[in-house]
Amino acid sequence: MVDAERQDLMQALPFARRFARALEGSQSQGDQLVARAIRSLASGGSGSSGHDLGARFRLYRAIIAAFRSRLSGDEQGSSLSLTHRLVLLLTSLEEVPLPAVALILDCTEREVLTEIAAANEGLRSVAETSVLIIEDEPIIAMDIQDVVLQCGHHVAGVAYTEADAVRIARETRPGLILADINLGGGGDGMHAVGRIMKDHQAPVIFVTAYPERLLTGEQEEPSFIITKPFEPTTLAITTYQAVTGGLKAF
Repeated sequence: MVDAERQDLMQALPFARRFARALEGSQSQGDQLVARAIRSLASGGSGSSGHDLGARFRLYRAIIAAFRSRLSGDEQGSSLSLTHRLVLLLTSLEEVPLPAVALILDCTEREVLTEIAAANEGLRSVAETSVLIIEDEPIIAMDIQDVVLQCGHHVAGVAYTEADAVRIARETRPGLILADINLGGGGDGMHAVGRIMKDHQAPVIFVTAYPERLLTGEQEEPSFIITKPFEPTTLAITTYQAVTGGLKAF
């Protein structure tokens, strides 16, 4: 691998980590998946094959190949198949253009559109859970509430400060937590989640304008991260992955 290619891959790593963590439902397993994909690219493995894809998209392709290589069982155990999840994660979470998605998945653009339509339908049948929203901006909190309800969940409560988040979590025992990082003068979202997790375990999605700060792979970091501003589908598919546990749903 030449220096220019290595540099391109290094710049693509935060995106790759976010994608792989969301796919696996785990920071550690996602980051291990990225490492296997990079080794495959460096050795000229299947993930590096063709189609004039740039470094970031070739890395997605290699991640998917590595993931599929160790996936056991069929894909029918949930309302979304693996292909459904892949197209939604690529188009919504990672904002990959449709032509590149088709090349990454070795299919036509028409087939990708068909899978997206089927996946969006499948999202509506996700198992219901209660969601605690931690967000200090009232307008953004209202937008998140609307999307949560559209996804078929119900809102356990809205916390505008760290102290409120801990109190509401203790009272409601939510099935999912959506947390902003910066709560202004009201504290820190990650600190709030850390306090909540001491006596209540639930999947967490962090919502932030600066996701690259949480995708270094150098410390304990979130498994699920979405970027402000976000589209409703982005929150819907990330919520689905978090609630179903990524790979563990198969």
